[in-house]
Amino acid sequence: MSGQQMRVLEVLSLREQVERTLSSRIVTGEFAPGTVLTVPTLAGEFGVSATPVREAMLNLARRGFLSPLRNRGFEVTEVSDDELRELGEIRRLLEAPPMRSLAGALPDETVERLRRLADEIVRAGREGRFEDYLEADTTFHLTLLERTGNRHLVRLVSELRQQTRLVGLVNLADSDELESSSLEHAELIRLLVEGDGEGAEALMRRHIGHVAGLWSGRREA
Repeated sequence: MSGQQMRVLEVLSLREQVERTLSSRIVTGEFAPGTVLTVPTLAGEFGVSATPVREAMLNLARRGFLSPLRNRGFEVTEVSDDELRELGEIRRLLEAPPMRSLAGALPDETVERLRRLADEIVRAGREGRFEDYLEADTTFHLTLLERTGNRHLVRLVSELRQQTRLVGLVNLADSDELESSSLEHAELIRLLVEGDGEGAEALMRRHIGHVAGLWSGRREA
């Protein structure tokens, strides 16, 4: 591999790391809607050059998380109640029904992986490690859907999750609500292992309902 190729990979890796951290801080509400972010400030915070930060912010702008401000940087965008509700509705339609076919059909190695992820979700929530919380939560849900064998379903849900804001998470640190939501993953595994497809589907619908409720900082119906 040439020196130029190595530099490209290094910049790509840095951009991915910066984008992951920034998106987590936006998603959880650490960077609230209306917050103005600048490339120089963030480059100094991350200890990297401006290039990977600028590329990360442009990617986040394409995902709708940021809006460019002429000569000022980028502003964290607002997400309406309707958008959150619609995203939650689509996720329920895509993620809940497959629980019936997965019930009683998960291999032991998948169950063990899901249990490890469920434990990490609880620990990360308790410790306020929201970047790790989001990563473990995303991996948990996509690991389940991968067992359907439907790659398009996995891709669609992954894209939907990238558009979702959970701006109430930061304010839920150490709360009973976040703890209860986190523990739903373990309960879902139990229902699936026991072959209770109806119960698993109902729990998944309720769990995804938090997107427009407590995870967003709003009251749930």
